[in-house]
Amino acid sequence: MTGAMKATLITIAVVLIGMALSFIWFVATWDKDAEPPIGFNLSPAYLAPEDRIT
Repeated sequence: MTGAMKATLITIAVVLIGMALSFIWFVATWDKDAEPPIGFNLSPAYLAPEDRIT
């Protein structure tokens, strides 16, 4: 294995480990109450009367 191959593999490993650690940090520090939900509910009970399909 050449030096360039080793450097490339080490770089890839460092990037992947960094991504994994970043995701773990993101999940560990997530504050559920600080952010509004990003989902939405389209059930008829939550639609405004003008948006309801009749």
